[in-house]
Amino acid sequence: MEAKMATPRGVAMKRVTMLRNGTKKTKWYWKLKFGIRLKAIRSAISSSLHNQRRRLTCSTAIPTNTPVNGIVSPLVVHQSRSSSKKNELRLAKPLASLLRMPLRAADFIDFGNHMTPTLSPRENISAVWRDLHGASDWDGLLDPLHPFLRREIVKYGEFAQATYDAFDFDPLSEFCGSCRYNRHKLFNELGLAQNGYKVTKYIYALSPVDGPDWFESSKIGEVWSRDSNWMGFVAVSTDEESDRIGRRDILVAWRGTVTPTEWYIDLKTKLKKIDRSDKKVKVQRGFLTIYKSKDEESKFNKTSASEQVMEELNRLINFFKEKGDREISLTITGHSLGGALSLLTAYEAGVLFPTGVHISVVSFGAPRVGNLTFREKLNEMGVKTLRVVIGQDIVPKLPGLFVNSIVNKLSLVTGKLNWVYRHVGKELRMDMYMSPYLKRESDMTGSHNLEIYLHLVDGFVSRKGKFRWNSRRDVALVNKGSDMLVEELRIPQFWYQLPHKGLIKNRFGRWVKPGRNPEDIPSPFSQPSHV
Repeated sequence: MEAKMATPRGVAMKRVTMLRNGTKKTKWYWKLKFGIRLKAIRSAISSSLHNQRRRLTCSTAIPTNTPVNGIVSPLVVHQSRSSSKKNELRLAKPLASLLRMPLRAADFIDFGNHMTPTLSPRENISAVWRDLHGASDWDGLLDPLHPFLRREIVKYGEFAQATYDAFDFDPLSEFCGSCRYNRHKLFNELGLAQNGYKVTKYIYALSPVDGPDWFESSKIGEVWSRDSNWMGFVAVSTDEESDRIGRRDILVAWRGTVTPTEWYIDLKTKLKKIDRSDKKVKVQRGFLTIYKSKDEESKFNKTSASEQVMEELNRLINFFKEKGDREISLTITGHSLGGALSLLTAYEAGVLFPTGVHISVVSFGAPRVGNLTFREKLNEMGVKTLRVVIGQDIVPKLPGLFVNSIVNKLSLVTGKLNWVYRHVGKELRMDMYMSPYLKRESDMTGSHNLEIYLHLVDGFVSRKGKFRWNSRRDVALVNKGSDMLVEELRIPQFWYQLPHKGLIKNRFGRWVKPGRNPEDIPSPFSQPSHV
């Protein structure tokens, strides 16, 4: 029986009054009587609670289909037949339904072991990895988003996030611009060891700019390097992880723009040739400058970032081809500028390794990189690119915010113009406002934050669906480098920083800047790790 409040009923009543002359006066009137049932009280309380939580209302569970005969089947979204009112949270529902409530402030207080884990289960994807890496251009896997693909995207996004979390950007540090940890313990320090990869080489890049002193990242005289910055790393999957994912995966992760000189170079939007064998292939000059620059007087960039990464890829691919135990894949990931460098790396790798290696790119908030011929060449090489984009993020609309938008709308007429920037690959587009945990204020910087990208991917079901209620990734990570979570959650803004801003108390009781452990000091003579 449905819980409802009974309608009011009218009952005829009479009142008899004795007058002074001894006669009686009768007066009829109606008295309203209300019948209220227990279920009606529950319904009223439930409705009140729902109104208070409507900002944090998430969708219900959505069943999935499992792979059949090695083919990844897409999610099936079942539309609810009931009205929105019937879907409201009611106290009469079982306890299991109440446990599906979205996060509130109390969920960020440590009450012990009952708290939900932040890691989603990781299945064996060895039979379907090619589909997950674009063999069929992700047909049927993006909308709705397949859970296997979601976890792979988040995994590579966390590798890209590591290039920010480990970057030393303290202007008072003598190691400003380097990685705070050596490559052997990078993943352990950042909590990524469970992903099953081993870093084999660090990549350094130049951003040459002749400008004022404020362009320099460091504010002290003696630094580890005045011209180079740590830009990313190369890693390879372990035997155990390779068994799970069905191949030996070589990973390249690139950092996005951080230093003032990188921001300046990013603005150089003139197209420039990248391939001497085909002069029509052109890319953005600024991205290419960071990727290709080198200096014989430099400690860390006697060779360019391009040469460093290609040398390591050549070494690893030849090693595993000789070993011959598994197929080899090359996955390149990065955010913002890192997404642009990922495409440049994919282009060179496609030229250098034309056969025997599956090359894919997973980028986040990446700008346009090259012209039409650049895109066509990547397609001819078989490079598969998945661009993860937030609709409110302006960076993917660059370069050419206005010109390219107009030209793309007139693509039937302007489709062959080679001086116009073009995006590459398949797009996974999300809306920042689909998450009930994010503020609704417009924030250009916040919408470009990589942690927000990962938060949205983890909660994304489909373009028209709601944020999934059973998302696992920790919501608090959003505010690690931003102020985008709703105030009701009470998560501090920009909370990710070193304790005491890097100061420690020495044995004499003084607060001082610590020195680095010898193994964490960058060295131009370090050799790649053996595999």
